[in-house]
Amino acid sequence: MLTALLCISAVLIDQCYGEPPRKWHPLVGFGWIASFVETCIYGPSESSSSLRYIRGVAAVIVMLAPAIFFVSLFSIIPCISWLGLVVDLASLYLSIGARSLSEHAEAVGHALLANKLPQARDLLGMIVSRDIDNLNEEQISQATVESVLENGCDAIFGALFWFILAGAPGVVLYRLANTLDAMWGYRTPRYIHFGWAAARLDDILNWFPARLTALSYVVISSNPALAWSCWREQAPFWKSPNAGPVMATGAGALGLKLGGPARYKGVLSPRPALGKGSVPHAEDIDSAIILVRRVLCLWLSALLMRGLLFA
Repeated sequence: MLTALLCISAVLIDQCYGEPPRKWHPLVGFGWIASFVETCIYGPSESSSSLRYIRGVAAVIVMLAPAIFFVSLFSIIPCISWLGLVVDLASLYLSIGARSLSEHAEAVGHALLANKLPQARDLLGMIVSRDIDNLNEEQISQATVESVLENGCDAIFGALFWFILAGAPGVVLYRLANTLDAMWGYRTPRYIHFGWAAARLDDILNWFPARLTALSYVVISSNPALAWSCWREQAPFWKSPNAGPVMATGAGALGLKLGGPARYKGVLSPRPALGKGSVPHAEDIDSAIILVRRVLCLWLSALLMRGLLFA
């Protein structure tokens, strides 16, 4: 029951106050430290790929081990157990970005509805890594819907899953690994070897949450058969083993066509099609946000019911 109450409380705090100001957010500070560690550990440019793999593993350990150790202390030492509850709640609240995700996506949708395409592109650039220049209304809508569906797992359900499973240490491990993947997990000349460990760790930690999120999209969908078939038929062809199930199922649940080629850093990336139905428009952004919110309510309701049954 305590876990359910902590999850509900963290979500309510996030809905009421949103994320802390950027300059005070612990993940921003973690990012600064990660950049410093990268500078220290990356090594000379002529290093072999094997050595770069080892340096990448070392960097991940240096970044994660101290944080996990100190958070775990609050759960182990009895005399500060009350502080442990505060740390549990704070860790989950700082790891959830439900309100932020909705606000960023809604801002893009409002700009589109007001026919302010340049503003919509700029707002989209805050939540996606693809090139945003010259995107039209349908392409902006599609990119926003894809971001909402994928980040529903990364910013909400993955964090809840690991908190339920392993408390504050679990959610801190998940969120910090996710941050390292966002910084180092690229298949570029600089990071293809150094960032391998961060990318694989994030894949491992997200494997089950992604599929649980996809299953939740099926359950909530008004057309579960379509959502399920998109998952089974389309997800295996997506380059990410975790984003594929989430985005394919979400697209089917919404009855939208997503995926397809997209440009990243000037290079056109061939991506398979996802979902079936109509091409996304500005109004579909709200539909994606509502889908994620309904799944969040489903998860919290299930947690509360379990807590009441086994209290």
